[in-house]
Amino acid sequence: MTRDKQGIVIRPPSEAGSFLLQTTYGCSHNRCTFCVTYKFVRFEPRPFEKIREDIALASRWNPGIKRVFLCDGDAMCLPTGELERILDCLNEHFPALERVGIYTNASDILTKTPDELDLLRSKKLSIGYLGLESGNDEILSRVKKGATAEEMIQAVRKTQEAGIDMSVIVLLGLGSNAMSEKHAVDSARAVSRMSPRYMSALTLMLLPGTRLYREYKEGDFELMNPLSILKELRLLVENIEVENCVFRTNHASNYLPIAGNLSEDHDRILEVIDTGIEDPNLLRPESRRAL
Repeated sequence: MTRDKQGIVIRPPSEAGSFLLQTTYGCSHNRCTFCVTYKFVRFEPRPFEKIREDIALASRWNPGIKRVFLCDGDAMCLPTGELERILDCLNEHFPALERVGIYTNASDILTKTPDELDLLRSKKLSIGYLGLESGNDEILSRVKKGATAEEMIQAVRKTQEAGIDMSVIVLLGLGSNAMSEKHAVDSARAVSRMSPRYMSALTLMLLPGTRLYREYKEGDFELMNPLSILKELRLLVENIEVENCVFRTNHASNYLPIAGNLSEDHDRILEVIDTGIEDPNLLRPESRRAL
């Protein structure tokens, strides 16, 4: 596409086949202690002219595109009018368009009115990805998430009331061994209240350049081992009470890939986790884990 891209463009695993459209540079929050993705990118909206150029070029390459994902870290922070303009351009160039996805956070959603969210949904913005990370406010405060569990719960519920499905992410190991149980149980409670359409668990990986990595090196944070991570995952799943929620641990950071529905496949998911706990040979080796 055009040559003005900045930083690293990332997307959720479920958006692997989507047209990735960079609409902002970096992340408007950019203070989470575990994330290095946008540390060296100054946040700013990307000029619409550049966005339109990418859309036009992509439509010449593949006019049958059905799915689009808006990058970078939280494109939902853009004013509703700007998002509307981008969505209109996408719908104009891709007649077969079915779904547009977006990263978001609690403040993005809570500052938009129900009518604004309804408008975006009418233009095919139909799935949002939110990193809950943890349902425990002490952990959220430590990692500088910038929102409380209650704020994220209300944000997810508000978005889904507008017809936009939400995919919620929990980050295993974020509470270390000391707070593993609270992390799992409180996260399960938050997810249960959110009742998202999709939920995934990723596993913490410490990266140089992050504050959490420095805390680890200084002995102020303990990295959990695979067995402890699986036990935390089991406690998380065991305590979630939702209906019709697709569950995945298919991210490359995880030790054990799992897929199912948290209500229909609850017992089977727990059995898969138990099998992994009993037989470490089934787990993804460290050399094959990635972000």
